[in-house]
Amino acid sequence: MTDSHRRARRPGGRPTSNPFGTTRAGRWAPAVTMAPGLLLFALFGLIPAVAVIGMSFTNISGMPNVPWEWTGLDNYRRFFSAGAAAANMSVIVRTIVFAFSVTVILNALALFIAIILNRRLPGAAIARSIVFMPVAFGVTVVGLVWSLMLNPTGGPAASLWEIFGARSAFLGDPRLAFPLIILVQIWAAIGTTMMIYHAGLQAVPDDLYEAATVDGANAAQRVRHVTIPMVAPSITANMIISIVGSLQTYQIIYVLTGDRPTTSVLAMQIFSLGFGSSEQGYAAAVSMVQFVLVAVVALVFLAYLRRRETQL
Repeated sequence: MTDSHRRARRPGGRPTSNPFGTTRAGRWAPAVTMAPGLLLFALFGLIPAVAVIGMSFTNISGMPNVPWEWTGLDNYRRFFSAGAAAANMSVIVRTIVFAFSVTVILNALALFIAIILNRRLPGAAIARSIVFMPVAFGVTVVGLVWSLMLNPTGGPAASLWEIFGARSAFLGDPRLAFPLIILVQIWAAIGTTMMIYHAGLQAVPDDLYEAATVDGANAAQRVRHVTIPMVAPSITANMIISIVGSLQTYQIIYVLTGDRPTTSVLAMQIFSLGFGSSEQGYAAAVSMVQFVLVAVVALVFLAYLRRRETQL
């Protein structure tokens, strides 16, 4: 047996299972395989993020052949100035209300539906496909479908309203538009959230439910003391995905109502500034405010949910 064979064997006589080998090329193989992904991340993620930070300190407009200059903290002073603070704080509060409402209602409904559809009932697979269907439609299709349904002149919702002798402008009503957008966002995202919960429920052993039943636990107690602790990691993942996604959402709002003062959120304001008024420097500063907001909320949620996992 050669020295190379001896080096390739473990003390017990079995050969090592190094998939990359012991040669110089084998040692570099992990770095080589990771390089394309890291390059794409740097090209489309890291470099644009650094560019946005830099742009937030300029008055760049994004228009060709238009000069720009370094303005320091002027964009941030403008955002928090006395003249704009009230309107901007209103947008931030609306963003937080939207994110928390969507996150709480979406996860409660998705977990409830997942528990129901996790049972071995006839047609459960078809029902899961129906619940997941809005995800396949995409934001634009979902927005257009709901715009037609909530059309105040001849839409299905208006026709149903007239049966009870009432009329409503729905998305045109400043008091109803924002709650309706929240409901549409929940309907559009519930499929993905439900499937994550369903995957978590599939890993819960039936023996735990049987033992709880023998101990006299009813259905609500089994959910409280068996289901929720066992799917705690799924709850954490879904809550973080929901809160971060909701804080950055503007597409469904843009499709349903456009940029209205009564429905505008922080991401919608960034989109309007960057592509509507060509104030990309100021839009970059607002996006950095959004980044801080998302990071703080996500870290607080993550810390709380991780602590709850250990307590459960």
